[in-house]
Amino acid sequence: MTVAGFTRYPPFIDDLARSESGRLLHAELGRRWPETTDQLTATARYALLPAGKLLRPMMTLHAAEAVGGSPRDVLAAALGTEYLHVATLVHDDIIDADTLRRGRPAVPVAFGIPGAIVAGDHLIFTAFRAIVDGGAAVPPGHVVAALTALAEAGQDLCRGQSIEAGLVGDLDAGARWYPEMIRLKTGSLFRAVCQIGALLGGAEPAVASALARYGEHLGVAFQIRDDLLSYVATPEQTGKPATSDLNNGRPTLPLLLAYDAATDTDRVELMAVLHRRGAGPGDVEWVTALLRDLDAVGGAHRRMVEHAERARAELAVLAPSASADVLAGIARWLTSEMA
Repeated sequence: MTVAGFTRYPPFIDDLARSESGRLLHAELGRRWPETTDQLTATARYALLPAGKLLRPMMTLHAAEAVGGSPRDVLAAALGTEYLHVATLVHDDIIDADTLRRGRPAVPVAFGIPGAIVAGDHLIFTAFRAIVDGGAAVPPGHVVAALTALAEAGQDLCRGQSIEAGLVGDLDAGARWYPEMIRLKTGSLFRAVCQIGALLGGAEPAVASALARYGEHLGVAFQIRDDLLSYVATPEQTGKPATSDLNNGRPTLPLLLAYDAATDTDRVELMAVLHRRGAGPGDVEWVTALLRDLDAVGGAHRRMVEHAERARAELAVLAPSASADVLAGIARWLTSEMA
């Protein structure tokens, strides 16, 4: 499966970034993280700015507005979700030894591994402070619930990362653990950003839970989409090396589906590629051809669409609104250029 004209962020997401909420987030992020000579703050600022599309904090703002809250009241908390997300990227680049992030040297390359570890930790603790700062307009119980949601997401992220580390080079174990691993590693933060927005927007528990489920399914779809990028986009489009997953022996969904459908001979070879971390001559080309021949990319795409549709179904609890439309639109965006 190939996708002609793929762009990392199609017009919908670009328009969202230029919306009032997007401009508000970008302006506030720059205000809170000005240029400085303080090394720790400068390292964190480098990780955060220039910002990406701020999808996760955007979802927090629109989840809050969709339940009747004010986006400005949850602005600090929304940025807190970005701090946690970026912290995980900094630490991931250390674990994976990736040198490129968002088209420039990754934080560990630019500032060294010790500085990157501390900056990532700093962003995590700043995220919790941001939730408190963003909860001034709601009852304390909602703030506690939002902090709990962020803490649980952090715990799940770590557990998902730990599971993934145990699956390196093992496609048999990967087939068993992949769904749970991506639910924890990626689905958990998407779950939290929506739940936090709903809670700080004043939602009833049942509505906040539905938005949490929306976020979790969306996160799973997002991770599958990320798994697919190596096979449908260039490093210039994704901002990271195309061979990153193979180099780290990571069992992504396209590889797992190919392994399940492959002959015994191809299974042995696929495992060998993962064990030598895709370093052999022609490894990447061979894997890409195998995935194409076995429709593994198409199969992964179908799984992604399923989770995106399940995410949209959870939005039935919301009254019609522009923000509810945005949340539904994000789910549609995930699959729009991989159809």
